[in-house]
Amino acid sequence: MTNLIVLRGGGDLASGVALRLHRTGFQIVILELEKPLAVRRTVSFSEAVYEGEYTVEGVTARLVSPDQFQVTLEANEIPVLIDPNANILRNQFLTNPRSTFVIDARLLKTPPDPLDVNVPLHIGLGPGFSAGENCHAVIETRRSHTLGRVYWSGATQPDSGQPDGDPRRVLRAPAAGILVAHAAIGDTLKEGQLVAEIGDQKITSPFDGVLRGIIRPGIEVPEGMKIGDIDPRSDVSTCWLVSDKALSVGGGVLEAVLIKLNELDVEQF
Repeated sequence: MTNLIVLRGGGDLASGVALRLHRTGFQIVILELEKPLAVRRTVSFSEAVYEGEYTVEGVTARLVSPDQFQVTLEANEIPVLIDPNANILRNQFLTNPRSTFVIDARLLKTPPDPLDVNVPLHIGLGPGFSAGENCHAVIETRRSHTLGRVYWSGATQPDSGQPDGDPRRVLRAPAAGILVAHAAIGDTLKEGQLVAEIGDQKITSPFDGVLRGIIRPGIEVPEGMKIGDIDPRSDVSTCWLVSDKALSVGGGVLEAVLIKLNELDVEQF
């Protein structure tokens, strides 16, 4: 029986997970919002929602309707469905609860609504998940010596409320409104340079660096939401590479998936 992995979320961390699993031969489907809010868009499969298809590090994801789902898998591409409520899990023509694994990579940082379908493996990424309570396994997403580790009981480190590294690197919306961008991902910025505007509020670069991510222009955002990411290093190529953090988390997910598959093989034997 072929296992299908349902990945909820297609942002940069989720895309690192998707790459790990896809490259090792697993069939994956990504479920996204109608208007995804990824910041590191150049390495996020969620961009397929806007572009129709999107390629990250040589792997292509394609926005599809349910009737195109199977043919996309057969083409060795990752299907992306607009399905924020994971209705696919209740579609008997697309999924089988006995052979479907679910990975929640939405990074909500709060306890999720419970799944209303029983699956053999439900993995949660980061704070909000507790293995044995609202998922089977949880993966650490906070940078430390525990990054990427799998926990089969208990929770990860709590949300610190602060980004990794210099907190100034994260740009946040100073007010609610529609984002107007004045810089593109990959641009080299100077301290004080205009990056974006929301209404009459200007967002400027806090230091010299490369714009590693910015939310899609024209999106309406709430006040305080993360809308950009500036890297003080001057290596523009990193804008098109999945991060070490995303790949580490993806390695943890792969470990959990293989452990569960081995358990299922033993049970079937």
